Amino acid sequence: MVADKKPFTSAIIGALVALSVIALVLSLVKVEDVTLPPTVKYGMVFDAGSSHTSLFVYEWDSDKENDTGVVSQTLSCDVQGPGISSYASDPSKAGDSLRECLDKALKVVPAAKQRDVPAYLGATAGMRLLREQNSSAADQVLAEVTKTMQEYPVDFKGARILTGEEEGAYGWITINYLLDSFTKFSPKAHMWLRPEAANIFGALDLGGASTQISFMPEGSVLNQNEASKFTLYGYNYNIYTHSYLCYGQNEMLKRLAKELIAASAPSTRVYHPCYPKGYNETVRLSAFRDSPCTDRSDARLPLGDSTVTLEGRGNASGCLAAVRELFNFSACGQSRDCTFDGVYQPPLRGQFIAFSAFYYNFKFLNLTEGQPLATAREAIEQLCTRSWEDLSSSYPKENPKRLPKYCANANYILTLLLDAYKFNETSWKNIFFQMKAGSADIGWTLGYMLNLTNMIPAEAPTRVKGHMPSLWAAAITFIILTLVLGLTALLLLLWV
Repeated sequence: MVADKKPFTSAIIGALVALSVIALVLSLVKVEDVTLPPTVKYGMVFDAGSSHTSLFVYEWDSDKENDTGVVSQTLSCDVQGPGISSYASDPSKAGDSLRECLDKALKVVPAAKQRDVPAYLGATAGMRLLREQNSSAADQVLAEVTKTMQEYPVDFKGARILTGEEEGAYGWITINYLLDSFTKFSPKAHMWLRPEAANIFGALDLGGASTQISFMPEGSVLNQNEASKFTLYGYNYNIYTHSYLCYGQNEMLKRLAKELIAASAPSTRVYHPCYPKGYNETVRLSAFRDSPCTDRSDARLPLGDSTVTLEGRGNASGCLAAVRELFNFSACGQSRDCTFDGVYQPPLRGQFIAFSAFYYNFKFLNLTEGQPLATAREAIEQLCTRSWEDLSSSYPKENPKRLPKYCANANYILTLLLDAYKFNETSWKNIFFQMKAGSADIGWTLGYMLNLTNMIPAEAPTRVKGHMPSLWAAAITFIILTLVLGLTALLLLLWV
């Protein structure tokens, strides 16, 4: 009996050894790296402009592409009321004005991530002017804004006034990021590729108190004061950027009115060639003393706080001539690399995206990219000759304070683009008027956030060692079978 069982037992043990060897071999098979999904990070940026403030919330994966986060816009919120610089006499209201948008932002950011959200506030030309006029008031406004944001469960990084060049450069980054100019994923190659440098766009920004131009010139920027350098997606970029304070459209309108009043002093009724015929506006002379842009010491203005009535004349050619007087073109002499006021600019290169007030004014005129310059001129001339009665009845939903300003704004844009920046009949077609690209707003905030992601440490993708699924399942099956056979063999040996 015993002799009959030994061959059977030996066969069981042999099978056990063979299966153990197979399980060992499978356990040594080359494993694959299994990458867990990257965590999502959030950031928020307040754009505190001269006329209004907006909040933008962005998100990006912690696994970054060549050290630059792939950022997308999650929320945009317009703050009610004017820009924070308007609260100079009551700074606490500047902070309070942000609360509604902050509350909305916290609803889109998961509670578990809120305290890790970097939050920034960048103030632009309105606060730059306030700092020139009253630095202590500007500091107090920023202090109140800081106090409010520190009450919220976010990682507040500070409130600061951006330079004009920073504003222009970050707008340039935003545009080229949204239009895939820096990097683009190729499904065919299964990798990120860098487009040719010729596909880099320039940026034209027109705000309420300043205007910026930024682009990548053919060669190097000769005047390093106008140069900005960035490293994005592993590549270096050297761009030209310049900001013109007091040349935003609101300050331009104020300067234009002051010049017309000063030229007609001491008359209290002044013809305004850009306003539509039949439209009158009464202004206080004290308004021109509130901004450094309107030269408070101008002796041509009457003293006191008297009022002057501006009477619209609807004169297209007169409007263009009056707007041109706001620029000092003679300061450039015969230099071709100069805009106005003696400011250096290299020759234009490539295509440009014109946003903010550039876009809104031309949208009102129903002008789109690709149209000849002659079409734009004709549309502006027709607008300027329309009466106030005609305009107000044709655009009943348009803001009545903004509607009479479109003629002056449009002529100002033409002068800035053609006479100052040196666009011409041919290069005019390289300007595209846009306010959005995809689902994101065009402005400086996304570029600001994108650049700052280089300063946020990149988390290495979480990796675990794992077998290929099929081999792992086979190994588990053999190991279990081995254990069962081993137990069976043990029982047989004990029985023998």
